Amino acid sequence: MPELALYNIDGQKSGNLDLRDEVFSVEVNEHVLHEAVVAQLAAKRVGSAKTKTRGEVAGGGRKPWRQKGTGRARHGSIRSPLWVGGGTTFGPQPRKYNKKLPKKVKKLAVKSALTLKVEEGNLVVIDNFNFAAPKTKEMVSVLKSFDAADSKVLIVLSEKNDNVYKSARNLPGVRVVTPTKVTVYDVLNSNKVIMTKDAVAKVEEVLA
Repeated sequence: MPELALYNIDGQKSGNLDLRDEVFSVEVNEHVLHEAVVAQLAAKRVGSAKTKTRGEVAGGGRKPWRQKGTGRARHGSIRSPLWVGGGTTFGPQPRKYNKKLPKKVKKLAVKSALTLKVEEGNLVVIDNFNFAAPKTKEMVSVLKSFDAADSKVLIVLSEKNDNVYKSARNLPGVRVVTPTKVTVYDVLNSNKVIMTKDAVAKVEEVLA
């Protein structure tokens, strides 16, 4: 069972916290991590690229010239893909890039990502974010306490907190989420993950 130091908001150690093996100490599955990241990035794609086929281009309702006797090649429409201004052959059409992953695979991917952060020493657990009001300076001070001021940071709270969210939203690379919104890409894309003690309990409840 992995054990992490528990810190207060000022970066001072206040105790220790035992993490559950089935969430923070699993065998890292790189293939599952790859599949989850690909699926998440694919879901972000809009897929709105669109070209017109010859049936959708305006004009070309009549044959440009008679079939025989002109000395020119035969054509049936000025909107043929052979013509400038004609339709596009096999061009992109609107589509969805979504990939479906089984729930167990998604959970295993998140567990693997969190395990990696624990092994790297980049998972920090604090008592709580007790911000009385939105203050970006206070958030910067907290991040400096954990050497994460100029890093990509994922902050996981047990529940939505507007004061913390508003304190972090102006900081590039800092993202605030709740346990149900923790994704593989966000964890792997962060240099450091900061979780509250209550958030750890909820993450274990969701993933165990």
